[in-house]
Amino acid sequence: MLVLGLQGSPRKKGNTPFLLSAFMKEAEKEGARTHIVEACKKNIVPCKEYTTCEKKGFCPIKDDMKYEIYPLLREADIIVLATPVFFYNVTAQLKSLIDRTQTLWARKYRLNLTDPGRKTRRGFMLAVGATKGKNLFEGLHLTAKYFFDAAGASYEGSLTYRGIEKQGDMEKHLTALQDIRSAVNELMIPFADRKKILFVCRENACRSQMASGFARYFGGDKIDAVSGGSSPAEKVNALMVQAMAEKGIDMEFRTPGSIEAAIENQSPDMIITMGCGEECPMVPGAKRADWDMPDPAGKDIAFMRHVRDEIEKKVTALINEL
Repeated sequence: MLVLGLQGSPRKKGNTPFLLSAFMKEAEKEGARTHIVEACKKNIVPCKEYTTCEKKGFCPIKDDMKYEIYPLLREADIIVLATPVFFYNVTAQLKSLIDRTQTLWARKYRLNLTDPGRKTRRGFMLAVGATKGKNLFEGLHLTAKYFFDAAGASYEGSLTYRGIEKQGDMEKHLTALQDIRSAVNELMIPFADRKKILFVCRENACRSQMASGFARYFGGDKIDAVSGGSSPAEKVNALMVQAMAEKGIDMEFRTPGSIEAAIENQSPDMIITMGCGEECPMVPGAKRADWDMPDPAGKDIAFMRHVRDEIEKKVTALINEL
């Protein structure tokens, strides 16, 4: 599973990075893979209100949102916003990132497509502010609430700290580290007993992507679904995305990956190949199965639909077995 941190502070060694780093360390202790996006270091163009996302479901701006951050938001099981308070809201750099998730909002609420991770993905906020006013974090809570909805996550709570201004203030805080331990433990509970299942095909562009998508959509509370390929393609198959969209499942922003990358941080409990003779590394203790699915690459949409439906049947049967 992936815990994604979105860090909005411009300070290199400020209180916000300290908080997020501590959060990620606790998540890693619980077995999670973590990744931090520092908004200030990314090429994120502010929203230009082209409205293309409202009509077609994608943003025409080609920057780090398109090539890195949208895919990470789709992959993440837990998303953590971390920011200092700037005029009762998040920093400008983080706000640019948040504004650009209008694309994800539009895919859900305009195109009626559901990201497979939406049902189980969780969101959390870390924030610090220099003053002590009782309304200090109200703007942040509203922004976080609607950001997490756009990103396909439930807003599960926050840790907010007043009177934090000087570098090192959070390190001296009496309860911060225990607060973080408790928050991480609570957030991880729904994921604790999931089985990690690796779906494999040659290019990780069609069959294994559909299998992991269905597994996460129908059984994300039981399955930590990952996928990989023995020879990953540069991008997923466009007809696969179209066929899954016909089922209301959004497979946009996926990137093919290798088998090795899929099992780098945690060994799977089960490996399911799609029947094209993939060379999978030996994983002690992992069960293995072969679904023998025909390769739809280069075939028409009707063939893709047939393979999609067969994979859906097998995934639902697998979930029932679990």
